[in-house]
Formats: sequence, structure tokens, C-alpha cells
Amino acid sequence: MNTIALVGNSTALLGTYSSLIMILAVFALMYFMVLRPQQKKEKETQKMRDSLRVGDEIVTIGGFYGKILKVKDESVVIMCGADKTKLELAKWGISTVINPSAAPASKDKDADKEEEGKKASPRTIKKLGADKKEASEPDQQEEKSEE
Repeated sequence: MNTIALVGNSTALLGTYSSLIMILAVFALMYFMVLRPQQKKEKETQKMRDSLRVGDEIVTIGGFYGKILKVKDESVVIMCGADKTKLELAKWGISTVINPSAAPASKDKDADKEEEGKKASPRTIKKLGADKKEASEPDQQEEKSEE
């Protein structure tokens, strides 16, 4: 009879633990499905707002499109509309950056040198013109020798 009572108590104890485990599993699922992505999105939005620069084209949460004229600690001054109206608004009022003003400052100097190497300089253009001229000169010399 004592063994039956112990078995009955253990099943009741397992039932209590299983419901507790299920509740914890639901909270863990909510954290990973709802709260964590929201925190990640807020972190990206804060990073975007901290990296605002003069000249960026933005959209406010109210739907205004504008270009940043001045960046302060907690606010920005934007120019919007055809009549170039200036508005000062809080940074948290900026929804998205449409067109960043410049490339990031972390660009390598080596990459800049490579881009400059790709551009045609006056010397390379002159050399190309000289090559074409030299190529046409033998034809002229052949014509003179035939006469």
C-alpha cells in the first residue's frame, strides 16, 4: 500500500513539473519570436539615427520628405518642400534615410588609388593618340613608295 501512495505522489509531482516546463517553454518561444527581433530592429534604427549627416535625404514618421541641413544632439533641421521650408524635429521622428549623402569614412586609401588608376589621365589619352598616329603612318609611307 505504501508503494501505491508513492507512485501516486510522483505522478502528481510530474504533472506539476510538466505544466511548469510548458509555461517556461511558451515564455522562451515568445522571447525568441517576438521580443528579440524587436530589440534587434530598435538597435538598427538607433544606429541609423546616430549616423545621420548633413545632406542625407530622409523621411519622417509623419511622411515629410526632406534634406538634412543641420544635425544637433537630439534634433535635426531639415529642408522640405518646393519653397524650401526649414523644420526642426527630434531625431526619433526620422523614419528612414532615403539617400545617404556620402560614402562611409572607413573606405581604404588603397581602394581610392585603384579607382584613380582606372581613370584616364591626359598622358594615357595622349599615348593612345600617338599609337593610332603611328599605326596610320606605315600606310602613308606605303602609299608614297607606290607613287
